[in-house]
Amino acid sequence: MNPDYDLIVVGGGPAGSTAATAVAMRGHRVLLLEREVFPRYQIGESLLPATVQGLCRILGVADEVDRAGFTVKRGGTLRWGRDPKPWQFSFSMTPRLPEPTSTAFQVERARFDEILLRNAGRAGVDVREGSAVRRVVADGERVRGVEYTDPSGTTRTAHATFVIDASGNTSRIHGQVGDARVYSDFFRNLAVFGYFAGGQRLPEPNSGNIFCAAFDAGWLWYIPLRDDLTSVGAVIAPEHNPAVQRDARAAWQDMIHACPEVSELVAGVPVATEPPYDKVRVRKDYSYWKNSFWTPGMALVGDAACFVDPVLSSGVHLATYGALLAARSVNASLEGKVPENRGFAEFETRYRREYGVFYEFLVAFYDMERNDQSYFWQAKKVTKVDAGEAAAFAELAGGLVSGDAAVDPSQLGARWGAASAELDNAVDRLATTDDRVNPLLASRVVGETFRTGNDLTDQALYGDPVVHNGLSVTEDGLSWTEA
Repeated sequence: MNPDYDLIVVGGGPAGSTAATAVAMRGHRVLLLEREVFPRYQIGESLLPATVQGLCRILGVADEVDRAGFTVKRGGTLRWGRDPKPWQFSFSMTPRLPEPTSTAFQVERARFDEILLRNAGRAGVDVREGSAVRRVVADGERVRGVEYTDPSGTTRTAHATFVIDASGNTSRIHGQVGDARVYSDFFRNLAVFGYFAGGQRLPEPNSGNIFCAAFDAGWLWYIPLRDDLTSVGAVIAPEHNPAVQRDARAAWQDMIHACPEVSELVAGVPVATEPPYDKVRVRKDYSYWKNSFWTPGMALVGDAACFVDPVLSSGVHLATYGALLAARSVNASLEGKVPENRGFAEFETRYRREYGVFYEFLVAFYDMERNDQSYFWQAKKVTKVDAGEAAAFAELAGGLVSGDAAVDPSQLGARWGAASAELDNAVDRLATTDDRVNPLLASRVVGETFRTGNDLTDQALYGDPVVHNGLSVTEDGLSWTEA
């Protein structure tokens, strides 16, 4: 069979646009099918430097993103841990990320995502919006394509050598790869979020920082998108679901009022009335992964593959990094440089590791909050991690987090507890340190978490190859090659 395309990408968000662009830049035939018509609303506005300074440069869209006028994010400010006063960290407090390569953006996702999608079209991707994928076309050997409905309602079939599912947490086709999703009990939370038409800003030079504040019922994010627009969301236990179902807006406002550090920032500020920011939205049970991220002919990336609690703003990074890994595997296979099995094994290994280090960091980060009187925070202790979840995480991460041959589930509690204590100590040192290197980034768990992002930025700026299992990355960052 002569397929219509080399690659079909399902979904036009950051993950889908990344995968499609990275393969089209190598001259391959790419079809991208997006259910909606852009611009469209999406949550997840806070980015990490690796996306802005690494990925966007590799895709050739960094200058356009810079010109978009998004709020500059230099780090984070948090009311979290033993200290009742907020503390902050800067991405630039490490020699590997000097200014200006240490900044990220707070973005309106409708605008940011459209920039990436239109860039994909300029790179040669056949972008078709208003085209919902109905099912995967497969035989006993591999996935061969997809069936979709075009804007006129006509059902069509397209064939390709590879399919990448980047259609998000509502994916209709992720079940083609691996088993059902594995949901985290530890991070089994509820998010209720909305927007204000302004709000106070932190003192310069940190006015663009994300602010995260722990309180009795959970924690709140505060993201300055524009002078007249602020995203505020509460991450709370699922026990609050009845109240949220009765009146999501009232529950959202109650959570904000319960957190003085955030409520004072929006005191007297009206809620946003401009669409699509005039709604209060809810998302629940949103931390999960799949036991497998690929099968012959098809890979999962972005929220179709995995997602973890948003306190570290890791969503877009994990999505676009996984998409870039998948694109490298597609390119290497199409060009005969690396066999499909080996290339996608590399994709899965690196993707699992990246998810695993963020998951491990977040478990330790939650554990360091000292609100011992709260039901929410009592449940967020490493001693409360279910044995089944620890075993599932060990299977996901293998030896990739620790560098050992395997991760022993029985040892994870002690490991995460030690990481939490190390984080706690690093936060104490933040206010008084004269070190050039941020104490947080010098800690093992944080250093591991940001290592890949630093490598991605180095790749974009300097073309530095990262060797793993005998494979390295080509100078353009778009494919695998033998080391």
